[in-house]
Amino acid sequence: MLLRYAHNTFLDRLQSLEKKILIEAGETPAVVYEMKRQVESFREKLESVEHLSWLGLFKELSEGTHKPSPFYHKRTLRKTREECEHVKEKFLQMSSLEVSEEVRQYLKTPTFDNWQWEDAEIMVLLQVMYTDLDFISTFNIELDVLQQFLYEVYKRYNNIPFHNFKHCFCVTQMSESNIFRNLTTEQYKRIREGIIKCILATDMSRHTDILNKFKAILPVFDFSNKDHRDVLMMIMIKVSDISNEARPMDVAEPWLDCLLQEFFNQSDMEKLEGLPVTPFMDRDKVTKPSSQTGFIRFVLFPLFIELANLFPSLEQHIIDPVRKALDYYTEMEKALEREKQNRTQNEKTKPKECTTPKESELPLEPGPALKPSAV
Repeated sequence: MLLRYAHNTFLDRLQSLEKKILIEAGETPAVVYEMKRQVESFREKLESVEHLSWLGLFKELSEGTHKPSPFYHKRTLRKTREECEHVKEKFLQMSSLEVSEEVRQYLKTPTFDNWQWEDAEIMVLLQVMYTDLDFISTFNIELDVLQQFLYEVYKRYNNIPFHNFKHCFCVTQMSESNIFRNLTTEQYKRIREGIIKCILATDMSRHTDILNKFKAILPVFDFSNKDHRDVLMMIMIKVSDISNEARPMDVAEPWLDCLLQEFFNQSDMEKLEGLPVTPFMDRDKVTKPSSQTGFIRFVLFPLFIELANLFPSLEQHIIDPVRKALDYYTEMEKALEREKQNRTQNEKTKPKECTTPKESELPLEPGPALKPSAV
């Protein structure tokens, strides 16, 4: 708010100055146009999600960054009450409509592209998924309770600074959106335990430990063994959590751009606060392809390959696409390196500018070597 006020005040003063100069000099100097350009650039940054970090207000971020998606930068992080109510009304109006079989099948594919859908439509599709996966009957969830639950998650998501299982269960325990209210105490405890295990499994500090456990039981895996199923459950949620590169590039790349922008914004704030900078989030050290090639080689492939050993039919769905993604980012990394080398070479071969001092830079008093000799 204060920044916008400062922008408007500065713009008013600049326009007043421009008018005064125009009256006195008869024309507007180039420096005024340059100042107006900078003010306009400042305004655009204020309105852009990409520049919500303080550092983004005075550091040029265009070089080496990519727009996440044609829609992402148009959305504000926090939604107004009016916007939420409008989306809820639209969602409830649409929720009774029949979703085509084509869309139902589309939801099951890795090519599903969320950028094509509005918020209310996404909520309808989530309702369809709950129905098709038989969650409503399995957990005895009333339809109106499910709809209220989906709406509460949508409304509150960006207003929570961080998410954890306590927040998850707080949402589910709200009276009008308690999707677990018809479960027995024992069922509720089992579900809560499973959700906590899945959430903790996504902690990358536990990645190697969980993967090694899975590799150890894989040769004798028994689906009737609860401990084996629990490890598989953690592996499945891990694969789902980091499976973006298994999707088609036109779907996966906008998500990657969003993620990198979020990382860069965080590292900008860490620098401004004097905190240690998270290495893989530093915009000055990380590039888009470098962030992916190592991640695919050392994290995705080892995880996906082990899961495909248990379910061979998954290879075409998760391993082949990731292999293509690795080739794509490897070529991108090579291209960036060539561009960097060419730029360095051009700077070396660029003729040096004349360093002869200007007349105004010459000393007023002649130095000893320039003084006239005594007669």
